[in-house]
Amino acid sequence: MITLAHMSDVHLAPLPPVRARDLLNKRLIGFINWKLKRQHTLGGEGLASLVQHMHEQAPDFVAITGDLVNLALDAEISAAHDWLQTVGGPERVCICPGNHDAYVPGQLEKALAHWHTYALGETLDTCRFPFVRRIGEVAVVSCNSAVPTPPFLAAGRFDEQQQARLTRVLHMLGEAGYFRVVMIHHPPNQEASHPRYGLWGARNFRRAVAAAGAELILHGHTHKSTIYAIPGKGGDVPVIGVAAAGTAQSDTGGHDPARYNLFRIERLGSRWECTLREYGFQRLSPDIVLRLSVRIY
Repeated sequence: MITLAHMSDVHLAPLPPVRARDLLNKRLIGFINWKLKRQHTLGGEGLASLVQHMHEQAPDFVAITGDLVNLALDAEISAAHDWLQTVGGPERVCICPGNHDAYVPGQLEKALAHWHTYALGETLDTCRFPFVRRIGEVAVVSCNSAVPTPPFLAAGRFDEQQQARLTRVLHMLGEAGYFRVVMIHHPPNQEASHPRYGLWGARNFRRAVAAAGAELILHGHTHKSTIYAIPGKGGDVPVIGVAAAGTAQSDTGGHDPARYNLFRIERLGSRWECTLREYGFQRLSPDIVLRLSVRIY
C-alpha cells in the first residue's frame, strides 16, 4: 500500500519586506490586495500544525499543487525552499507550480531553479513538464499550468504541446500498470468559470486524459475542497481539489479552513483500491480532525 498526501495553495506568510521598485508591475495590485484582505484570510496560522499532523500519518509521498508564494518575490522563493525542506526531502516531495509562483515574468523560472529537485523527475525529452515520480506502483505526473498574466487575471494555460507529452506519458504508464496520479494547479474544468481565473486550454488537458486514461487528478487554486470527475479512457477519472493549506484558522473570508488530503492506494488482484481521508481545521475549533473518509475505488 502507498500513502500519498496532497497539499496546495500554501501562500507562505507573512510577506517579506517589499521595496518600492518591487511594485512597479502587477505586484502593486497584489500587494494592496494582500494588505487589505489576503493577509487576514491567508495568514497561515495553522500551516506548521497541518504539516506536523501530516507527518504523523507517515505518508510515502507528498504532492503539492502550487502557489507556494504570494507575489513571487525573491525572498519568498527562498523561504519557500526552506519550507519545502520542513515537509520532506525532494525524494519524497514534489510540486507543480501555481499562478502566484509565476506572478510576474521571469520569476517562475527563478523559482523552479531554486526549488530545483522538488520540481524534477523523469521526462520524455528536454521539456521540464510533465515529469514523473514513481513510488512503488504509483506514478505521480506533475503538469504545469502556471504562466504570468496581466493584472486582475489568475488564469492558467495548458497548451497542445504539453497535451501531446502528457498523452504519451499517461499511455506508457498505463501500459506498465501504474496507478497514475496527475497533479496540476488549475482545475481542468475551469474554462466554465470566469476566464479571469480559469484554465485556458482545459480541453487540451481533458483530451489527454480521455485518450490515455488516468486514475486520479489532484489540483488546487480554488481554495475549496471538491470532488468531481472527467472522462477517461476506461471510465470517469476522479478529480480532487483541496482547500488552501495557508488559510487562516479564523476569519477565512468564505474560504474553506486549511486542509490536506491523504490517499491510501493498493492493488488488489487486477483492480485498485483507493481511499481518501481529508484532514483539516474546523471553522470554530483549533483542532485538526478527520473531516471526510470516502472510497474512491
